This record gives sequence, C-alpha cells and structure tokens, in this order.
Amino acid sequence: MSDLEGIWRVERVSGLLPPLLGVHKRIHGSRGETTVGKARAPFDVVGWELRYRAPLAGLVDVLEPEDGGGWTGRATLHGREYGRFRLRPGKEETMGSITEQLTKHIDEAIAMEENVRRMLDGMIGTMDDPQVVDLLEQHKAETEQQSQRLRRRLEAHGASPSMVREVGGIIGAIAKMPLDLMRGEKAGRLARDAYATEHMEIASYQLLERVAHRAGDEETAEVARQNRAEEEAMARKLDELWDLFAELSLREEGVTV
Repeated sequence: MSDLEGIWRVERVSGLLPPLLGVHKRIHGSRGETTVGKARAPFDVVGWELRYRAPLAGLVDVLEPEDGGGWTGRATLHGREYGRFRLRPGKEETMGSITEQLTKHIDEAIAMEENVRRMLDGMIGTMDDPQVVDLLEQHKAETEQQSQRLRRRLEAHGASPSMVREVGGIIGAIAKMPLDLMRGEKAGRLARDAYATEHMEIASYQLLERVAHRAGDEETAEVARQNRAEEEAMARKLDELWDLFAELSLREEGVTV
C-alpha cells in the first residue's frame, strides 16, 4: 500500500489558495480525488504528484513527506507554483458536519439579504418623507454590500447561492414582507416591519458568527460581525424616528394632532 493511501484533510499554508475548510483528498492506488461537499475533482497519482484530469488538466499537486506523518504540498499550474498546503490524516466530513452547516447558514443569510433588498425597494417607492427615503436608500446600498461579502465567503467554501425557495424561521418571515408592501401598507406599519426585520437580521448574524467561530472560519465570523454592526446602526436610526412615523401614519388616515 502506498504511503499516500487513505483520506487526507487539506490545510492551506500560503499563496493564492482559498480557505480550504472541508476539503479532503481521497487516494487509493494510482487514483484519487479532491472533495469539498459533493464536488469531486479526480486525479492520477504519479509518484508523489497528483495530476488532475480534464477539465483541470495542467493542475498538479507536488507532495513531500513530513516527519511524523502527513505531507507538504505545492499547488502548481503548468509547472508554476501558486500556493502551498499540508495534508493531515483525517476522515471525510459527513452530512451534518460543521462545515456543511456553516455553508447552509451563509446561504440562508444571502437569501435573507436579497429579500430585505426587495423590501427596501418597496418601502422607498411607498414613503414620501425625504429623510426616510434617504435613510432607506443608504441602507439598501449597505444591504447590497452585505450580500456581496456573504457571497465571497460562500465561494470560499466552494459553493454558490442556492436562494432556497422553501425557507423557515426568520428567513421565512422576512420573505413574506415584500408581499405585504404590495398591499398598500401605511408608513407606521412599514416602519414597524423594518424595525422588526433589523432585529431578525441582527439575531441571524449573531448565530452565523458563532457557527463560523466553531467551524474555525474567522473570516466569515468577521463578516457576520461587520454586517451585524450595520444592522444595529440602522435599528438605532429607526428608533430615533418613531415620532415621525407616528405622525406620518396618522396623517395618512386623515388624523391631525
């Protein structure tokens, strides 16, 4: 049996390689594959080189044994090194693993932000007060940036947004809000829904940060903290406008105070 036989956990060391959470190499005889989730990239084992097959032909991992077990690796493309990694003995993560759960939380957060963006579009088209419209437009720009941060973290895990249609919990609650906007909601009710949404987003990022921390993904944890800070700031701004929202709501009903 070759010293390379078995399942290896891949750890990034340097270079242009992305974070390699959940990445493994399975090697049996002269063949193997690199796996992340359900994705598979097959290769041939030639000596201490892992030569990938089409459509990844040209990619070669060049390995060297380490004292005490394990391997160091150089990731190369057509002979040029672009990153370094280590192989550690391990077993593939199964369904329900921490990495899989983290990916799911990131994906749901992207779906949440996309629904919030649509909600903000509806509110901007409904509100007449320039101060409120300006605040909502600023937060829409923040929401788009938050979504992009999350997308980059999802891509780092080798996944892409699924924009799941069947969602529950806080995501489901937010997903229904754009429909409410189409029913001609008044300013006060829109403000109430927006305020509730901010706090649901805050709670979502609290959870995402902690799952990311437990998965050892501090970059995603930092994105969660940054997004949450922006949601908390928006919630504070809304909190300062309740007198205005009450006035707008009463005015819409023809009530003067």
